[in-house]
Amino acid sequence: MTITEFDVQFKSLQHKLQRFAYQLTNNSDDTTDLIQETALRAIKNLDKFVDNTNFKAWMMTIMRNIFINDYRRKVKRNIISDNTENQLLLDNYGPLSYNDGESSVLMEELSGMVNQLSEDLKVPFLMHYSGYKYQEIAKEMELPLGTVKSRIFFARKALKEMIRKQYSARSLAELGGTR
Repeated sequence: MTITEFDVQFKSLQHKLQRFAYQLTNNSDDTTDLIQETALRAIKNLDKFVDNTNFKAWMMTIMRNIFINDYRRKVKRNIISDNTENQLLLDNYGPLSYNDGESSVLMEELSGMVNQLSEDLKVPFLMHYSGYKYQEIAKEMELPLGTVKSRIFFARKALKEMIRKQYSARSLAELGGTR
């Protein structure tokens, strides 16, 4: 596809791309930026476009992927958006201090609960918690994928039950009741 052919097809799709971009962003400025970024990315990767395939689908996929990647990037940065005129809300975020005591006690209790699990449930659960994918765990442990998934499921179920018992008993004790 030549640049001229791209230009003709892009212009014929521009209205549909604009509607799709607005559905994703809900903001006219972001819509314009997304369309421009999509066009730029498509032109850069024009050699990857296969002739006689769906140009509209290709463009929509590029646009969706750009939007998703930008969204993930913004979430990672934890951007705070303040749309007020004088950015009063941004100015009101002062330094906060946190007390880690309660959360560290909670993590110790949860670690103890995890350690109570049987080894066949604990190992795949901890691997999954550490970021391993199901397929990687199955390969590492030399187990079928379904077995890994079920073990992680049963580990979660057992932990939920332990947490429910632990904290419902604590709540009753704090209220003056006994269990």
